[in-house]
Amino acid sequence: MKKYLLLLTLAIMQFGFSQTDPRMYEIIAGVSADRIENDIQTLADFGTRHTLSDTLSETRGIGAARRWIKSEFDRISAGCENCLEVFYQRNSVEKGANSRIVKDVEVVNVVAIQRGTKYPNRFIIMSGDIDSRVSDPNDFTSDSPGANDNASGMAGTIEAARVLSEYEFENSIIYTGLSGEEQGLFGGQGLAAYAKEQGWEIIGILNNDMIGNIRGVDGVISNRDFRIFSEPVPPTETEGERRARRFYGGEVDGISRQLARYVHKMTRTYMPEMNPMLIYRLDRFGRGGHHRPFNDAGFAGVRIMEAHENYTQQHQDIRTEDGIDYGDVIDHVNFDYAAKLTAVNAITLAGIAWAPPAPEEVKIGGIVEPSAKLSWKKVDGAAGYKIYWRDTTSPTWDHSRYVGDVDAYTLEGIVIDNYFFGVVAVDEQGHESVVSFPSGIIRD
Repeated sequence: MKKYLLLLTLAIMQFGFSQTDPRMYEIIAGVSADRIENDIQTLADFGTRHTLSDTLSETRGIGAARRWIKSEFDRISAGCENCLEVFYQRNSVEKGANSRIVKDVEVVNVVAIQRGTKYPNRFIIMSGDIDSRVSDPNDFTSDSPGANDNASGMAGTIEAARVLSEYEFENSIIYTGLSGEEQGLFGGQGLAAYAKEQGWEIIGILNNDMIGNIRGVDGVISNRDFRIFSEPVPPTETEGERRARRFYGGEVDGISRQLARYVHKMTRTYMPEMNPMLIYRLDRFGRGGHHRPFNDAGFAGVRIMEAHENYTQQHQDIRTEDGIDYGDVIDHVNFDYAAKLTAVNAITLAGIAWAPPAPEEVKIGGIVEPSAKLSWKKVDGAAGYKIYWRDTTSPTWDHSRYVGDVDAYTLEGIVIDNYFFGVVAVDEQGHESVVSFPSGIIRD
């Protein structure tokens, strides 16, 4: 029996059969809906968290809220032998920067870094928004509990830090609360610029904005559906890259789209009861979120959120009109659902943080040939590589082949014209990087 198990293990390592990591199920089970409920209640009890609200009070306003968030990250760090580096990241925004900045304000983000043991300068980020608002975006004094938008995302980020701080990862994880979202995405702009200044290598950001509502204004009630928004290609692409896409494809294969597919795959693998919906948009129609500033800076980023929104509970004064209760109050939040989406984030963070870097300099060839050729530059920490391919109309990577510790491979009998291709790095435990889409052509 032992000999059989040994041979099976060797076969899995040699041929790259799909493996699951039992720690992922521990992470899912470790997420607490009760803790998330308590955190959402605490954030809602600050009355308002408007970006321009009180910063001196200990009980009301965004100042009290961000100090509490930092204290939670500090408490988590103390429980894991100071495994988190917790600090404020500040940005000054002057009055008149846009119509929603009616006075000078310091936009303050709360950042907690869990350093990787092997790649401390490579970061996967989970974010929630600290701030809230009512009907008038410039009303910074009225009660604005922002229970779902976005205490739910902020509470989920804190909870993910609690759970994942019990593990060590090769890559770094950042948990952050971003401010200034409702006034113009200023917190995300500030942190993205800070990341550039610090020379951080950002793998991607998972922006969580509203992860607690299951009753849609469309009448649909679902505690399983959720959306993953991602832009098709980076806005920073060059004209040469745009021209190449026209001939070689890749219109839906930018770095953010690959990150979205990674979230989808992790959910399907470890939480099959959930229904991840890949939405081929930067964000909801005509609207924005805090992943966008990272996209603008050339980083991968997606928005994770509920599938069925209720607009009577977003950006509304608390009131009752025609029998409808308006306002973003805690009664409308489903804490079990928020815990599920927190778990989706946590296993995605863990999967990426345990994986080697994605392959570099991926090239593809096989023009007017019966086989597709791929080559890549090897990366540190990879035990081998896997090639993925899919029909050009498929949203997900549906076929794969583990090809071992090589830097080139030919897929015999698979015509390049009929599929899209990508390559991932795989470690000895089976953890995979995000897919690298080819960016060059093999001509020989």
